[in-house]
Amino acid sequence: MHRPIPRRQLLAAFVALPSAAWLAACSDSGGQANAQNATPADPAAPANSMAAAKPGEAPKPAGTVDMAKLLEPGALPDKFLGKADAKVTIVEYASMTCPHCAHFAVTTLPQLKAKYIDTGKVRLILREFPFDPRAEAGFMLARCSGDNYFPMVEVLFKQQEQWAAVENAKDALLQIARLAGFTQEKFEACLTDQKLLDDVRAVRDRGAKEFGVDSTPTFFINGGRYPGAMSIEEFSAILDPLV
Repeated sequence: MHRPIPRRQLLAAFVALPSAAWLAACSDSGGQANAQNATPADPAAPANSMAAAKPGEAPKPAGTVDMAKLLEPGALPDKFLGKADAKVTIVEYASMTCPHCAHFAVTTLPQLKAKYIDTGKVRLILREFPFDPRAEAGFMLARCSGDNYFPMVEVLFKQQEQWAAVENAKDALLQIARLAGFTQEKFEACLTDQKLLDDVRAVRDRGAKEFGVDSTPTFFINGGRYPGAMSIEEFSAILDPLV
């Protein structure tokens, strides 16, 4: 598991992280991604550990959970898209440095929003599941963005290669944060907020311990656990009978 990083060392920790670590950021290995043994993850071919479904057939869940327990409040208030009283709730656990999560956010989420979220049928909750300090930093900046949480997440996913895979992550993230209205002082205050860091890690730990999350993205729909960046067709096959 992650060990707490002292408050004043957080910035240095994510700046010093080897840039190759982002390639391992979609899977868990003993609680933490192993950058040295990572193989490149192709965002155009999302990982999916579920049994392959036939065209038009809903994929089978890799397990089940108690949705009432899953939706109980955690260390941080849930951030969600859609109506609070939508008929179906999707809970996504993601890592900001995971290429498969970025693929879902850039490619599939807009279709999911148009078909289900913006029409009031589905609510999507995004929960933090960082595998490395850079992912923690990305989520912390999104949380510090207040009402701009999802716009910040969207930008970080769209520009993932420009900050997660570079040597100087601090400057790259600062540039993105400034476009979102951060001053350098606010940026550094956010990334040295030990309470926020602890809460982000608590969300991750709860997902792993209570709900069996060990890779990202992982989706929970109607009690089913679906690991992997599913296509809009797979989502539709699951959601249409529910909405």
